[in-house]
Amino acid sequence: MTALFEAVLDAGCALGESPVWLADAGVLMFVDITGRRLHRFDPARGDHRAVPLDEDIGCVAPCLGGGFVAGLRSGLWRLDAAGAKLGLLATNPEPHGGNRFNDGKVDPRGRYYAGTIDELKAGGTAGLYRLDRRGLVRVASGLMTSNGLAFAPDGRTLYHSDTPRFVIWRCDYEPETGAVENRREFVRLEPTAGDRGRPDGAAVDVEGCYWTALYEGARIHRYDPDGRLMASFPLPARKPTMPAFGGEGLRTLFVTTAADEGGEGGGLYALDAGIAGAPIPAFDPGV
Repeated sequence: MTALFEAVLDAGCALGESPVWLADAGVLMFVDITGRRLHRFDPARGDHRAVPLDEDIGCVAPCLGGGFVAGLRSGLWRLDAAGAKLGLLATNPEPHGGNRFNDGKVDPRGRYYAGTIDELKAGGTAGLYRLDRRGLVRVASGLMTSNGLAFAPDGRTLYHSDTPRFVIWRCDYEPETGAVENRREFVRLEPTAGDRGRPDGAAVDVEGCYWTALYEGARIHRYDPDGRLMASFPLPARKPTMPAFGGEGLRTLFVTTAADEGGEGGGLYALDAGIAGAPIPAFDPGV
């Protein structure tokens, strides 16, 4: 019998995204991109808090020493533990009126990778960037919606997707230097008239399998490291956006969602994944 997702929080998000588990605190952080809020949810206590922000926020991750790194429309920012801006780490190098930071993940050494979205769909002006002490460096270009960032447990594979193009890529990754090479197609989804499910945010488990949310597909797919579909988990929301492992032993899969045209969605769902997720490091500004 297929395991089922359960609704755990009616977060009221317009575009929920970027869930990340904070193991020390036992809470899940996530964002509402266009609702401009940073959410904090304690599943054990049922406590939920949301902090308003002054611009769109696409992604968030914990920082060494406390607080967060976040991808906002204007750039990559350091936030304090309450979500207030401490300082700009890197300006968004793309036109702010049509491009913003969208999806981000920390690599095994503490660098931050974040991709942008070409909101105007003007031919693929979005990119994927790496942030470390040397500054912001573009590592991929020509994208429409940079998404699906994840690293294999051994740190030697980087995954990312371009959602409107229905494709997920696999790249060779050098954790010592942050070099991204040999990008090749990992999975390509074929849309139909009745199914426009496409790859959005992602997570990786301890076996190196890749879990992706299929936006407008109402399901999560799990692929093995060779790109073979292993399992599909239906979701009672049409627009899942990103999975993240959390809870005890990192064995709960949380999924954020976006509201659809009928007002449904925007909540947080959870599933007993039956396997642990790969731990996500904290961002290290000095790496």
